[in-house]
Amino acid sequence: MSNTNPYIKANLGYFKGIRHWHELDTFWQHLETVNDGQWFVYDTQKLPPETPITTNDFSLFLKDINSLLHEQHQEDYCGIVYVDDINKPTFIKIYDPANLGVVCGYSDNPPLPGWILSKLAPCDLHPEKPTSFWKKCLQQFTD
Repeated sequence: MSNTNPYIKANLGYFKGIRHWHELDTFWQHLETVNDGQWFVYDTQKLPPETPITTNDFSLFLKDINSLLHEQHQEDYCGIVYVDDINKPTFIKIYDPANLGVVCGYSDNPPLPGWILSKLAPCDLHPEKPTSFWKKCLQQFTD
C-alpha cells in the first residue's frame, strides 16, 4: 500500500478522539446535518464500498452504530470514535468495541477501525500477508 494514495494518507493523518458519550451524541447530530449522500461507509471486515451510501442508509447506520457502541462499550467514556475535524468531518474512524487492541498510544501493528466513514472513496486497508521464510525457500523448488 502506497502512502501517496489519498485515502491512505487521510487514514494516517491526525485524529481527535471523542472522549465522552454526550460529545458523541452531539457529533452524531452534527453528522446528520452534513449528510449529503457523499459519505462512504467502509466495514473493514469486508471489501471497501465503491459508491457512497444513501442519505437514508447513512442515517440508519449512525443510529445502529450508536446503539452498538453503547451496548458493547459499557464504559463511562466513549474513546473509540476518532475524527479528522470535529466541525468539518471528512474522515471518521470507529473502533470495534470487541476488537480494540491498542487503539490509542503507539503500536507497530495497530488494529484497523471496525468502520471508517469518509468523503474519500476507500481502498482496501488490509495489508498483504507476508510470505513466510519457509514458503519462500520452498517456492524455489516449485517454480
